[in-house]
Amino acid sequence: MFLTDPNYRVDPRLTLYTTRSAFAHLAKETRRNYAADCCLFFNFLWQRGKNWCDAEAEDLLDFEDWRRWSPRNPQRISGTKWNRELAALSRLYKWAAARKHVAANPVLEREVLGRHGELVSVPAQRAKDARSSNVKWLTPRAYRLWRDVGLRGYTAEGRRDPSFRGRNDDRNAAYSDLLFSSGMRLSEGGSLLTFEVPVLEESMKRYFDGRLAKAATKSRRERTFYVAVEDLRSITAYERTTRRAVIRRAQAKGRYEAMDDIWVLEKRSGSQQSALHFRDEKGRLVERDVTSLDVEERQRLFVEGDGGLEPLWLWLSEDGRPFQPHSWEAVYRAASERCRTVLEGKVARIPYFTPHMARHSFALKMLAALMHALDQRFGLTPEERRDFRLLYGDAWRMVKDLLDHASEETTRKIYLAPVSDLQIRSLLLDEADPGTNELLVRIAKMSERVLDSEALV
Repeated sequence: MFLTDPNYRVDPRLTLYTTRSAFAHLAKETRRNYAADCCLFFNFLWQRGKNWCDAEAEDLLDFEDWRRWSPRNPQRISGTKWNRELAALSRLYKWAAARKHVAANPVLEREVLGRHGELVSVPAQRAKDARSSNVKWLTPRAYRLWRDVGLRGYTAEGRRDPSFRGRNDDRNAAYSDLLFSSGMRLSEGGSLLTFEVPVLEESMKRYFDGRLAKAATKSRRERTFYVAVEDLRSITAYERTTRRAVIRRAQAKGRYEAMDDIWVLEKRSGSQQSALHFRDEKGRLVERDVTSLDVEERQRLFVEGDGGLEPLWLWLSEDGRPFQPHSWEAVYRAASERCRTVLEGKVARIPYFTPHMARHSFALKMLAALMHALDQRFGLTPEERRDFRLLYGDAWRMVKDLLDHASEETTRKIYLAPVSDLQIRSLLLDEADPGTNELLVRIAKMSERVLDSEALV
C-alpha cells in the first residue's frame, strides 16, 4: 500500500508505516478503512498548507468539528464513525512520534479505568455519544424475504420476476446463506477454498462443521464453523452448476494458463490433509499448511482438473477469477435497493441487510436456540443447569466462541443488545414450547432494531 500527496509524491515514512509497522499485520479490510480515514485528514491538512507530519492538536479539533458538527458539511458523521477515524490517526501518530517523524502527537490522550480496573490511555477526543449497539438484526423469515427478492429476483408474492436482470443469483444467495447460517465475517466466508466446505453427506444431521484457517480470520485463530444442511446444499448446487460453467468458459479462453503468479496444488497430506504441496510461480515445490495462507495467497491456489487449471477459491466472478471479498458489499447494497423498490407499499417494514448484520442475526438466533435447548428441551432442574454450565459454559459464552470474540462483553453489549436485558426464561416459559422462531418473532416485537417480515399490505 502506497500513499501519495496531491502532487503524486510518495512519502517514504508513510510507506514504512504501511509496510513495516504493526499496521501491516492488521486485517486487509481494517488496513483499507484506516488508510482511507487517514487520507481524509491528510487532505484536510493539505488545504491548510500542511503536510501530515505538521499536524497539531488544534488541526485535529478543527477536523472533528468539520466531520461531526459543521453546518457547512452535508455529510456529517456519527460518533461511532469518528471514533474509528480517531483510532486510525492515533495508531499512525503514536508510531510517528515514537520515531521522531513528528514534533508532537496531535492526538491528545487521557487516562481512564480499563475493563479490569487498570489505567489505560485513550484519545481525549473520543466521542461519548457513540452507539456501539447501533446495529440491526433480521429474523430468519425477514432474511428469507430479503434474499429471495433482493438476490434471487423474486417478486413480493414469491414468484420469479421476469424483469430481473441480476446475474450469479445462486452464487450470491449461497454466500449470503453461508454467512447467515455460520456467523462468519465477510472475508472469512469470502475466502473459503473448495476443500474447506464441509462435505454434504446423507445423514440426519442438521448442521455440518468445517474449519476456518488461522491466517484467514480476523483474530488469527483457527476455529470451527457450522453450516445448516439446507445452506450447504445451496453451496453444493452452486459448485456443480454456475461455478463449473464459469470455469469451463475461462478454460476455453485460456485465462488461467495466461496467469503467471499462480500456485498449482499437487497433493495434500497430513492427518487433517492440511499440508499443501504445490508448485509456485517459479516451478519450485513448496509445502505450506493451509492454515498459514492469508486471503491474498489463497487466491493464487489452483489445481489441475479434467479440463485444465481451475481455482480452488470457492466464489468466482463471471470471468472465472476469484471474486474479491470486499465486492460482496456492493452485492448486498444492490439487493437491499431492489427490496426497497419491489416491496415499497407491500410490507410494513422493508428489510435491508449487510454482511455484518448476518453476524448479529446469527448471534441472536443462536442465543435463542441455545437458551431454548438448555432450559426447555433438556428439562434440566436448577441444580442440573448449574452443573451443565460448569461443564460446558452458558449460552452467552457459546455464542461468543462461535463469533470468535475475545470478550463476552462484546457479544452481550453489541451483538445481542435486544435480549441482553430481557428475562429470557419468562419468554420461554410463558407457554408450553414456543420454539426458537416464535421466540425471535417475540423479540422483534419488543425491539425496533430487530427486523421481522410481516404479511403483505
